[in-house]
Amino acid sequence: MNNDVNPPEIFDRRRRHALRARGAGRAGDHFLWHHIAQDMAERLSAVTRTFEHALILGPIGRWQGEILPPNVTCTLAPLRDAAAEAKAGAGAADDAPVALEEDRLPFTPGSFDLVISAGTLDSVNDLPGALIQIRRLLRPDGLFLGHMFGAGTLGTLKAMLLEADADRVTPHIHPQIDLRSAADLIVRAGFTLPVADQDISTVRYGNWRSIISDIRDAGVGNALAGPRNYLGKAMPARLDHAFAARADAQGKVTESFAHIYLSGWAPSENQPRPAKRGSGQVSLADILSKDPAG
Repeated sequence: MNNDVNPPEIFDRRRRHALRARGAGRAGDHFLWHHIAQDMAERLSAVTRTFEHALILGPIGRWQGEILPPNVTCTLAPLRDAAAEAKAGAGAADDAPVALEEDRLPFTPGSFDLVISAGTLDSVNDLPGALIQIRRLLRPDGLFLGHMFGAGTLGTLKAMLLEADADRVTPHIHPQIDLRSAADLIVRAGFTLPVADQDISTVRYGNWRSIISDIRDAGVGNALAGPRNYLGKAMPARLDHAFAARADAQGKVTESFAHIYLSGWAPSENQPRPAKRGSGQVSLADILSKDPAG
């Protein structure tokens, strides 16, 4: 079948669900999600219009109170396997959030005037299709706010893992999209007034195990499909050596997280539109040819 119709499964959906569920059950401070939630809230506060019904995709839904204005009806979709969690003893209440994925959204088109997706789009199998589905869920002039971890994220950890792997290189962290590619995708998905920008946050760590712990807290580990290689008993010692080689005078290294933010509006007749070509009343050539001295 044509890959445009049925994209390859780059990410293992079960692993993806398991990572989200593990992150939700951990007791870390989840500082990455707090950072994203605060940034989302700030961006949303700059929008002058009001919203009635929002859909929040991903673990960021736990911070809906920090993001959404009061009196906004909200549907949460945490992207976790609710059935598997129920079998594990978590149970499922009647008002439990919906479990799904961004490229398999079951909602009726035009159901929401605001869709927020944060921290998960970087590992969805069909990213172009997911963005198109999100746009279709929006009512005319509805807003999409998205976040993904972009290229450059965990660059220090990647370098240490590559060094520690020695002659047997194993993918530990999936590839990430860059800002330009993300901007192209939001345009291709059919959003109007599209915006893509990037924010880099840095964190200093005293050991590589703390980096791994924060990744697990966020539920954003490696979800690539395919078998996992045995790393060997010597891997931690090699990582200790790689970390020590990069540590500063205080015994710490700096790790980076690249946050790509996307926004766009569902097309609507009442949105601003560029003027038609040739409709201008003043010639730019005439302005530029005028003598500045008068």
